[in-house]
Amino acid sequence: MTIIILLIGISLTIALVFLGGFIWSMKSGQYDDTYGPSVRMLFDDKKSSKKKSQ
Repeated sequence: MTIIILLIGISLTIALVFLGGFIWSMKSGQYDDTYGPSVRMLFDDKKSSKKKSQ
């Protein structure tokens, strides 16, 4: 019975750590731009237009 209480306590601690990390990432603006990354992959990178002179 003691091990069940210990495991519940450990799992609650881990869950609270992950919840705290999620709330911290939301407040720091991690998920603000949801449109940019989905469009960024559609455009090619600009290549340098300089040609080698021989």
